[in-house]
Amino acid sequence: MHKGATTTDGQHDGKARQGYGPLHRTGDRIEKENIPFVDSDHADDGFDSRNSPAASTAISSVPAVDQENDTMTESQENLARAYVKRHQPSLAERRMQEKLTVSIDSSINDGDLIEEAKDKATELKLVDDRARALRRNSISLPSLNVNELEALRLGHQGHDGSVSAMDSGSDSLSEENTFTPETPITPANFKPMLQFNDNSSSDEDDKRRNKNLFRTKRRSSIAPLPALRLNDKEMMSNDFDTHSVLSNQASITSVNSLASLLKEKMQNVPAIIRKKKRETKDYKLRVFVGMLFLIIVFLVGYAYVMYNQKLLAKSYFESIKFHKKTRNFRLLDGKSAELLTGVLGTSLTIEQPYNCLPKDLKDDGSVCYEWNSKARLYMNLAKSPGPDIKCYSFQWESLLNDLYPTDCFDVSEERGFWYGGGLTKGIEYILGKASIPAGPFVTGDINTHQWGNALKRYFLNSRGVAIQVDEKTPLYISVNTDSGGRRLCLQGRNDKFAFVNHQTRFPELKYTICSGPDMKTLHNGLMQKSLWDGLTERDNDVIKSLLREPVWQIPASKQEDLTEMAIYNYTESIIALGYLRLGHVLVNEFWQRTIGDFRLDAERFPTLDETVNILHRRGFRVSFMIQPFISTESTNFREAVAKKLLIYERESERSIPALTRYKSTTSAGVLDVTNNASIPWLAEKLKKISETVEIDSYFVDFGTAFNIPRYYQCSQTLVNPDEYKNYFMERFEGTLSIFGVSSAISVPRPPSFLSLPPVNSSWSGLQSIIPTMLSYGIIGFPFLMPGPVGGDFVLPTQQLKKMYSYYSFELPPLPDKELYIRWLQLATFLPVLRFTHLPSEYRDDTVTAIAKELADVRQRVLPLLERFSSIAMDEGLPIIRPLWMLDSTDVNCFSIDDEFSIGDGMIVAPVLERGETVREVYLPQGVWKDGIDESLRKGSRWIHNYHVPQNKVAYFIKMPDNTRF
Repeated sequence: MHKGATTTDGQHDGKARQGYGPLHRTGDRIEKENIPFVDSDHADDGFDSRNSPAASTAISSVPAVDQENDTMTESQENLARAYVKRHQPSLAERRMQEKLTVSIDSSINDGDLIEEAKDKATELKLVDDRARALRRNSISLPSLNVNELEALRLGHQGHDGSVSAMDSGSDSLSEENTFTPETPITPANFKPMLQFNDNSSSDEDDKRRNKNLFRTKRRSSIAPLPALRLNDKEMMSNDFDTHSVLSNQASITSVNSLASLLKEKMQNVPAIIRKKKRETKDYKLRVFVGMLFLIIVFLVGYAYVMYNQKLLAKSYFESIKFHKKTRNFRLLDGKSAELLTGVLGTSLTIEQPYNCLPKDLKDDGSVCYEWNSKARLYMNLAKSPGPDIKCYSFQWESLLNDLYPTDCFDVSEERGFWYGGGLTKGIEYILGKASIPAGPFVTGDINTHQWGNALKRYFLNSRGVAIQVDEKTPLYISVNTDSGGRRLCLQGRNDKFAFVNHQTRFPELKYTICSGPDMKTLHNGLMQKSLWDGLTERDNDVIKSLLREPVWQIPASKQEDLTEMAIYNYTESIIALGYLRLGHVLVNEFWQRTIGDFRLDAERFPTLDETVNILHRRGFRVSFMIQPFISTESTNFREAVAKKLLIYERESERSIPALTRYKSTTSAGVLDVTNNASIPWLAEKLKKISETVEIDSYFVDFGTAFNIPRYYQCSQTLVNPDEYKNYFMERFEGTLSIFGVSSAISVPRPPSFLSLPPVNSSWSGLQSIIPTMLSYGIIGFPFLMPGPVGGDFVLPTQQLKKMYSYYSFELPPLPDKELYIRWLQLATFLPVLRFTHLPSEYRDDTVTAIAKELADVRQRVLPLLERFSSIAMDEGLPIIRPLWMLDSTDVNCFSIDDEFSIGDGMIVAPVLERGETVREVYLPQGVWKDGIDESLRKGSRWIHNYHVPQNKVAYFIKMPDNTRF
């Protein structure tokens, strides 16, 4: 036996453990199996225990063994270095290891060890007592760096056969006796280790260890002590249970698995701390999820609002560009070309607007801007009449009483040709050529006012843009009157007459801009559709009779000129012509003694009932002209005042009537048609006339807006004086048969025709007819009745200091023969042929021959008139049309105002100049048949120096599209 070897098996086993490998007996010799060192905590750190200098001093009695493999291999050295880098003990661990380096008594019983290993809290023992009772089942490498390993290797070379055992505080305890070896001499930075010698193992234990050389048996982890509360302060087990901490750190199930190491470390955390951390983590998670939910809700809501604003902005600004500060405005087409340009809010200074407050926003989703408590602008999409038409609404709300919102648009020819509004004072067909100072947009006499007897708040551009102004806007219009260039300006402005009845507290301007693929498509889409509503068979007969038969207006410029005998003689002259049809005999307002009597003058018409019966038997229709004016000299005036049937003065009792002037009457009251009592009163008066004389229909002369009293007030508030006409037509719609009106702002119900304003009996008067017909047709009046052939009055030759209404002038004498012929040639192609002077009055065979020839032409024109009058009832398009309605892409058609077409079937080009027998004629696309020589002519070209003799009129009939020369 070797020196130092005991006779008991336990001693051999214990020494074998100290040598870090099992010993095998071969006779009297004990051989050590050459097994590399494997730590239970770090299986990848291989180390030979024989290289330790401490081992040589701890077991000096162990015989020398073969040192062939005592040297640390390169792989072992690398593993050791990796261990040092990965598991460098902290300062607290080193101090704990120093406390645990004690001598263990070899007389400790196995029962104490079993009791100590139970996973339950026991009485807290002293460190020394616990150190003696600890049982270790795993071995851990000391904390060594490269220098320390080199020192160990050098020390090992100086000691033969010495073997030492080292433990970092986690070695397994022997089952029986242990002893405290001498402390080896180590470098200063080497930590003291717990040294032991266990000889109590049996052979069976050796066999089990031999089966798993690289993994030690896992012992049950020592449960950490529960938390203690000391002086109301909770102490974690880490604060006092150092042994359990170290033991748990040393209880590693896998040497190779980093996941097992992390799992073991997490399991060693005291349960109470894990619980608190878990609760803290859950609380933070709930807070995070809640905040995330609120953020998502906010983002979704914000995205929804921004998306809607983006859609609205896209809907606006894909076609409209509006600079909020300068308020420059541009309307673009699908190719980003400018259709309309202008400046909005010219009455405001240049400043940055703000978004309107929520309380000022509208429910329709309008975009709203406010200029510093001065005005607000609302912009929105408007309802479009067709799929190819886009409309946008604009509304200004002034916030100051003296601030009038004004929007101006470029109407120069570079931006296209502008039409509409109505007849201007200068008879301009193209609106951009007019010069109109700012004034109320109401009807008037073009001799003294800016606008004519019929208006529509509708303006059309040849590029396919239209502007429609709301009826309730107190509209002022100016054209080319400021330094801003050629501009059409719309202004919302209250005044003391036209817009004295404020619809809102402050002035407003509201309108709609629409754009289409071309002017014709846009215009057709915006026109009023279907005028057939409520039309009776009798009404349809009246329309046809007005187209087929002339209107014979009895010439009488004075009351004494109109008598029963004058009516009879005039109808006899009509019959004597023999080539014109008998038609409507129109008797002007002088059939009563004074305006407003509503009964026949017995002195001048003693037997008018008999005369009318004679006219009916001959085939005439008799019509009387009536008006809502009552002269102060009339017997009905006192009755109307007593019954409060008249318009009364503003800010006064209703018993004080407001007076005005009408035609030859210098003082007259106006029947208040908004008063429900006035309609039955007037109907009763007219009924009495019909009981005496059979009247077929009536022509209503409303005058103009300026014939309404200056300080007027009605039972129901009017937006403007022109609204009076609409009330009258609506109230008497089913009571009277009205075939014509003198003024209108909306399409009168058929069979009523709108009469053109009275014109001077001159060449200039003749030249004004076609532009007037075209202008009224464009703004939506399809059924038009021109004045009598030869004109309505004659202006005096001397220069007038002030121009008065035409009512001041007498009927003209017989016009110039050439003027009359050219006038008759033009009237032949118009919807209604109206006469005051008969062709027979000239007693000239030439005039008679021309008149007969034109009567035949009229018969060829009637089918076209009837055909397109029916289309006008369906689509609202005029019978007399401008040439661009035949081809809206032909630029040559835009400015022509001395030609017109009847529907799309005929073009008429009359001579309108004195002494002219040639003229320029333009034909739109297609093939046209010349009405004079019946030759075929190709369209889309000018006919220069076209010869038109005095007895001829130039007209061209549209041929089918497949016509070939």
